[in-house]
Amino acid sequence: MLGQQDVGHRIVIRRIVGIREGRPLFSDALGELVELDETHLTLATAQGPLRVPRAQVHRAKRVPPARRPTAAAVIDLELA
Repeated sequence: MLGQQDVGHRIVIRRIVGIREGRPLFSDALGELVELDETHLTLATAQGPLRVPRAQVHRAKRVPPARRPTAAAVIDLELA
């Protein structure tokens, strides 16, 4: 599981978002870990902040920084 040493780093989490026919439904989220406490973690994602209860986190790990710039970053650079 993640610890305070992971705050400020890019992470991916797999979280449980529901149950269907007795089986869990999962969703993944990728972003920078901006806050971690005993009950929740908060990610800065491309869609905005995402606050997730720790009880919903099935798996989580640190991932390397993005290798390529996003399309939005390329457009911003071209406009500059």
